[in-house]
Amino acid sequence: MPRIYKSVQSYFKIPKIIHLIGTNGKGTTGRFLATALHSLGFATGHYTSPHILKFNERVWLNGRDIDSDTLNFAHEELLKILSEDNAKALSYFEYTTLLAMWIYQDVDYVVLEAGLGGEFDATAVFEKELTLVTPIDIDHQAFLGDTLKEIARTKLNAVQKVAILASQRHEEVYEVAENISDAKACKFNRLDDYIKSEDEEKIKNISHKLLLAPYLKDNLKLSISALNALGIKYEVNNFMNSRLFGRLSRINENIIVDVGHNTLAAASILDALEGEKYILVYNSYRDKNYTEILSLLKPLIVHIEIIKIDDERAEKQEVLQEVLQDLGIVHKIFNKIDKNKKYLVFGSFSVVESFLNSIDGDF
Repeated sequence: MPRIYKSVQSYFKIPKIIHLIGTNGKGTTGRFLATALHSLGFATGHYTSPHILKFNERVWLNGRDIDSDTLNFAHEELLKILSEDNAKALSYFEYTTLLAMWIYQDVDYVVLEAGLGGEFDATAVFEKELTLVTPIDIDHQAFLGDTLKEIARTKLNAVQKVAILASQRHEEVYEVAENISDAKACKFNRLDDYIKSEDEEKIKNISHKLLLAPYLKDNLKLSISALNALGIKYEVNNFMNSRLFGRLSRINENIIVDVGHNTLAAASILDALEGEKYILVYNSYRDKNYTEILSLLKPLIVHIEIIKIDDERAEKQEVLQEVLQDLGIVHKIFNKIDKNKKYLVFGSFSVVESFLNSIDGDF
């Protein structure tokens, strides 16, 4: 990506970029921020991934997902400036990142979400105005490192100038940030440096109006710290259209879906739904710590219904069933919903996609 972007950089007009790195909460933090910027009169793009049902979800522009005609036109224009060899060499995510930035050339701000990690992510090649760091935890060890410090270093090395750190659960993240700050002469600030008492009152008001779970309230707070860091004044109504689908989204009175897929997401859901009980529609990739995830969620599980996901990374059904048996969790294979029971759909974007496709028109 750095090599190929350098070869076509002169063709791009890059707006102000707010980069999002971290483990959880990038999508919702980005959507809160992008929605507010758009509501305040700024032309705004929000690049997020992965999508749930349609690729267009990844490229949000001025309040809506990009239309297919614009995507196709940008694709044709981008191929005109890329050599055939370079176009073939780019990965799927690298190409779609360039495609989004081609579409975003005339906006004021781009909220740009890293896909995986930070330092070596496709989104890292562009100059950033500001970086927001959501909570960092263990995830994607095969790509980012085996320890929390290694993962934090890979993510935080993407910071170029100034970053705002959300509240972190692990002290090691702050230690890594301090080391990188000294080595690269970049600045890491804490979220609370930008949040005043009047912001707390507005956050409370927005959270109440949008019915935000506690972890979504934290993401809202990080987005507001970015506005304050940029010197942009806001009001409560600037956030009223900012919910991102798939994050504790209630799609019916008895069904909640969430695209979370790691222990940090599971802990946040447990906190948000404390005291309630759900049938958990679930599946997992092999590289996820699903034993710990299911142990965390066990207090809110009535039983589990395993849903098939069409992905070669999915864990074998019999392995997952064996883990559930060891954990003492009753389980069966998902077939259809019972309108008189409460469901939580969780495990990954693929789980939510499979579930939505399976119940299309069924509620």
